[in-house]
Amino acid sequence: MQPKKIKVLIVDDSISIQTVLREVIESDPDLEVVGTAKDAFEAKQMVNDLSPDVITLDVEMPKVSGLRFLEVLMKVKPTPVVMISTLTKANADTTLQALELGAVDYIAKPQINQKEMFLRYSKMVIKKIRMAAACNISTGINHQSTNTEPARAEPLTANRVLAIGASTGGTEAINYLLSKLPSANFALLIVQHMPAGFTSTFASRLDRTTDFTVVEAQGGELVRPGVAYLAPGDFHMKVVRSNDQLYTDVFRAEKVSGHRPSVDVLFKSVADEIGRHAFATLLTGMGKDGARGLKRIKNAGGFTVVQDQSSCVVYGMPRVAVEMDAACVVTPLNNIKETFIEKLL
Repeated sequence: MQPKKIKVLIVDDSISIQTVLREVIESDPDLEVVGTAKDAFEAKQMVNDLSPDVITLDVEMPKVSGLRFLEVLMKVKPTPVVMISTLTKANADTTLQALELGAVDYIAKPQINQKEMFLRYSKMVIKKIRMAAACNISTGINHQSTNTEPARAEPLTANRVLAIGASTGGTEAINYLLSKLPSANFALLIVQHMPAGFTSTFASRLDRTTDFTVVEAQGGELVRPGVAYLAPGDFHMKVVRSNDQLYTDVFRAEKVSGHRPSVDVLFKSVADEIGRHAFATLLTGMGKDGARGLKRIKNAGGFTVVQDQSSCVVYGMPRVAVEMDAACVVTPLNNIKETFIEKLL
């Protein structure tokens, strides 16, 4: 008996993009394109008739926008969606809104001028569609709650540096966690796998929706409670110590664990510079980045928390960390804040 293929619906008003995506998707024997739709009206009918496992969705479409279609889809028939977006700073806010509404990931619109570039693009599309098909899209995060005022908490007596790493599904997980943590007690160092141009928009969004002052790190900033420093896209970030003070350091270097910025780079520096006083958490994401660094923090005496499988969109990075015995605690996302607070008391 042959394994069931992953059914993909392409929603895009461009015939050329439809053609390229179909060619890429059907180059994998485990994937099949069950339909193509040029607008939300066609897509709605095809979703009902074909029950696709994954939808690729254009951000900009005629008549009804991709965001509006996504919003309705997630209420009526939740389905893993990968957004097709031009990865520019201008489109970053729209793409982040899509993730907030429930899309699991995004990919760039295809650039097919060079064969080598097209091959890399093909591999990425296939990888992300396979990942989306296996996603848990019922993680319990309320995607409509991010515009509310953040929860205020009575300040405690202790302050700690908390390092956070995430990938697929991480934008909403990070937003949720920051909205719950008491900002007076934590300085945050964050690596979220994102391309250049997106991290500044993500930082601005977190700054608006949480009680932390959130900045895209430039390097050389003094690490202070109440401030969250987000690694910029295509740059690594680590923490360095000088005159008994902690500072950010942002730099270009080779990818680590397949990523730049890399969670492992940040976590390694946290283990080396902060050691047993460090807090760290590894959230939802595909791959293994961050697991080795988290283990290093734990071995240095730091307190490490891993998001559990039930609340992860993608149980990849956390799974590897658990297998490596890098976690002091494994817990659902909605309990991570309490876990750190209990450790402070």
